[in-house]
Amino acid sequence: MSANDTPASRQPQTATYDSAFLRACRREPVPYTPVWFMRQAGRSLPEYRKVREGIPMLESCMRPELVAEITLQPVRRHDVDAAIYFSDIVVPLKAIGIDLDIKPGVGPVVEQPVRTRADLRRLRDLTPEDVSYVTEAVGLLVRELGPTPLIGFAGAPFTLASYLIEGGPSRTYENTKAMMYGDPELWADLLDRLSDITAAFLKVQIEAGASAVQLFDSWAGALSPADYRRSVLPASAKVFRAVAGYGVPRIHFGVGTGELLGLMGEAGADVVGVDWRVPLDEAARRVGPGKALQGNLDPAALFAPRRALEAKAREVLDAGAKLEGHVFNLGHGVMPNTDPDALTRLVEYVHTQTAR
Repeated sequence: MSANDTPASRQPQTATYDSAFLRACRREPVPYTPVWFMRQAGRSLPEYRKVREGIPMLESCMRPELVAEITLQPVRRHDVDAAIYFSDIVVPLKAIGIDLDIKPGVGPVVEQPVRTRADLRRLRDLTPEDVSYVTEAVGLLVRELGPTPLIGFAGAPFTLASYLIEGGPSRTYENTKAMMYGDPELWADLLDRLSDITAAFLKVQIEAGASAVQLFDSWAGALSPADYRRSVLPASAKVFRAVAGYGVPRIHFGVGTGELLGLMGEAGADVVGVDWRVPLDEAARRVGPGKALQGNLDPAALFAPRRALEAKAREVLDAGAKLEGHVFNLGHGVMPNTDPDALTRLVEYVHTQTAR
């Protein structure tokens, strides 16, 4: 069931319903192409660095007023068309008691990796009470944002599994793939457990007021299409099915996933995120009809002179001109050293160039 197929009676008629962002997600006419940026709330903003000073990442994700402030910063500064909830994909794992930390310059590190069937017992169900700070923060944000939609998010089962199995970030995913190939039953059970945790985390955000959700499968680009279809797609599809009844758009994004775009749409997304490696018109051909697309400016283009940046943005807009729905974004997250003014100017450029 896509957002377009949801009966009108189940579509939430909120202040955000007619926003350009949600209209684009539903493949409806828009007054201009909406813009938001992955990692727009974060290290590129001096005001972010100031409020986060001395506060560890995971702790900052658990302070509702701080989460709300960080989430709102890029909306105030850049006039983007949607806010993205400030959190981290490992927050639900921490909430159910997994011993992990986010180490500066490294990323999430898991004290005891998940490698055996006995380890599955450590992955209990996630309850709303485990993440009451999320409910509180989303409530604060929805009141403050008014007509600007809030996007909730979670890490996809494969990416969460890779962190749990490897014990941290990996370039080769050797332990992850060893389990996927060598013990497919344990692998399937692990991803199924993670799909339930992920779905529960998204439900908390939607029920608190998020207008859309994005599933980040950051590391799915490490997979072949055959492996993705057989070993990963079922778990991601389960997540999307679990939140389908809410009638909010569901976005699916991964990095290096050009060969997987059709499958990622097949998993149940209403909007497929595209990284910068595949032009949007070609991405639309791979995904097929009935989906909006999101993307896909190379984040490095923001370091180029203004005229060069606008030329690259124009290429994206031209490639996306005939899409059923287009949400302008980067092909990955905002880099830490990005000039915030370049982002502000880019939003204005896209809005001006696409005004209907």
